[in-house]
Amino acid sequence: MSIDSENTISEPHILFDRRAFGLGVIALLAVPGIGLANGTDRTFVLEARFMPQMVISPYDRPVGTIVVAPRDRYLYLIETNGTARRYGIGIGKAGLAFSGSAVIGRKAKWPSWRPTKNMIRRDPKKYARYAGGLPGGPNNPLGARALYLYRDGNDTLYRIHGTTEPWTIGKAVSNGCVRMVNEHVEDLYERVPVGAEVVVV
Repeated sequence: MSIDSENTISEPHILFDRRAFGLGVIALLAVPGIGLANGTDRTFVLEARFMPQMVISPYDRPVGTIVVAPRDRYLYLIETNGTARRYGIGIGKAGLAFSGSAVIGRKAKWPSWRPTKNMIRRDPKKYARYAGGLPGGPNNPLGARALYLYRDGNDTLYRIHGTTEPWTIGKAVSNGCVRMVNEHVEDLYERVPVGAEVVVV
């Protein structure tokens, strides 16, 4: 870690606690994993920097705030004493990502999914067959958990969710949502309440 003359941290410093270490070990065991998307098996290895870890927070936000840094492909959950829990994420393709701030309007375990009208319009071959929706489960693209982003009491249609394609973490490939490895979003889900603020920087 280095601190410049303005007392800003130029590089996040990794901190470890027992729970973060345990979560990292569990994720590491899960992360040479098998993806079930489109009925194909695909092995992958998640880069170490995208594993959950405690860092010095690069953002001055209240405890409990979720900060999404699309350019860096990280999501931070702000904790006490200037620290944050950092997770690797996959984000929206150029022009599709959420921006600004919102709150967690609701949470769901093994959520159902329905493509938006815009998704169907952009790629009918891929999404039209799911227009009636897809029930929650291991083959659902929202994965194990979903946090629904609301603004002014309205659903923005953007989510922080799991994925059936964990090898896309660190990439800009989604339809605008923030995707996480299922084990990581399960951990985040347990840590944040409905009403928590989400800021995209």
